[in-house]
Amino acid sequence: MNTASPVETPSGKWSGDENFPVGSWLLPAPLRPHVALFYAVARTTDDIADNPGLTPEDKLARLHDFEQAVRGDIMDDPAYEKSFRLRLSLIECGVTDRHICDLIAAFKQDATKLRYDDWGDLIGYCNLSAAPVGRYLLDLHGEDPADYAASDPLCNALQVLNHLQDLKEDFRELDRVYLPGDWMEKNGVVVADLAAEAASPGMRIVIDKALDGVDDMMARARTLPGRLKSRRLAMESAVIVRLADRLTDLLRKGDPIAGRVALTKLDFMSCGLRGMAAGWMGG
Repeated sequence: MNTASPVETPSGKWSGDENFPVGSWLLPAPLRPHVALFYAVARTTDDIADNPGLTPEDKLARLHDFEQAVRGDIMDDPAYEKSFRLRLSLIECGVTDRHICDLIAAFKQDATKLRYDDWGDLIGYCNLSAAPVGRYLLDLHGEDPADYAASDPLCNALQVLNHLQDLKEDFRELDRVYLPGDWMEKNGVVVADLAAEAASPGMRIVIDKALDGVDDMMARARTLPGRLKSRRLAMESAVIVRLADRLTDLLRKGDPIAGRVALTKLDFMSCGLRGMAAGWMGG
């Protein structure tokens, strides 16, 4: 799993580099290897989409083949070993391949789409790039699909928060802007403002409107831990809820254009302890 195939373009990122827990020890031990396989394919395909040295056409071709391998339409190419192993994992666990294929669809979109017209357009992207992760975890744990109603907004909120953290980096390195274009236009913001030394007043308004959208999603997301049968998954989700709330607060007070706004080790410790306690108690 650690050796990249010729079609991969590894960034060096791994689950420990993420803002939020990915298959942490809080999850049941027998399920962690399956989560690791899901993450490995997601990380690999995301790295392809984010590689500035590949043309959009090359990215789409590679991503297509990873998807075909997950679906079982490519069976004998060792370059797609991660997809083959995930396919077997999904079959073993009785989980649909739709979730990983939705993620790959989001990465295909990243290869060609650089701007978002409005909030609905951005959330439509998040429904492919973030919500499938929560859906996969719920299905893996045998939870009720009705709980997607709480996991989708949680995952989408996390995605928006990540975008806000990386506004300048995404623009400089990939020419991507994950902000609603109509909000930018209304507040006199242009994409070049993302390369400024600090957020302009108009940019601050746009960032805060995005955080208002996060708050709306989190109001639904906070119900997730109490809905879950799996106490371990409830603890994991409760920790994530608290980390999301903390990062939202930091982004309200900080300026992601002036410098990266990030969670500290103390934040992780505090949110972890409080979240585990709340999850264990059922909320």
